[in-house]
Amino acid sequence: MKRTGKIALGGLTAALAVVCMMLTAVPATVYALPVVAGALLLPLTLEAGKGAGWTAYAAVSLLVLLLTPSWEPKVLFVLFFGYYPILKLTFDRLHPPLGWALKLAVFNVAMVTAYVLLFALFSLPPDTFSLFGVNLPAVFLLVGNGAMVLYDIALTRVLSMYRFRWHKWVAKIFR
Repeated sequence: MKRTGKIALGGLTAALAVVCMMLTAVPATVYALPVVAGALLLPLTLEAGKGAGWTAYAAVSLLVLLLTPSWEPKVLFVLFFGYYPILKLTFDRLHPPLGWALKLAVFNVAMVTAYVLLFALFSLPPDTFSLFGVNLPAVFLLVGNGAMVLYDIALTRVLSMYRFRWHKWVAKIFR
């Protein structure tokens, strides 16, 4: 792929990711669209390399922080869903137990950081996240690890579908 094609693909995917994040103003899309916005960076990373993927992630993150109205999707995209698809390509090349350990470690660090950041941002009292003596963030993190495994499997399927169905089409358009 020529440099101009890479730039065009980068601009298009970044713009689509920003549009997805802008649509998080609709309450039903707060959790789904950061996932979609991150996945949109996969074709760019596959076609133009990880450097282009990281550059697009940085640009989208900056625009999301400036333009998106809600804090929750901003934090989720910037701290996990925006860069994870790029890291996934690296982790998938490692020995499976090591790759999965790193994937889950990145997820847990990102979610704990997001929790602490949102907790500090909204100045919530500590007892807000306790129900009948059960620490809800710990339960959410445990359930989130299961959801993370499903998310990773779904991204793997999207990658396979891209490679077998869309790669030739994208490569042809963005020569």
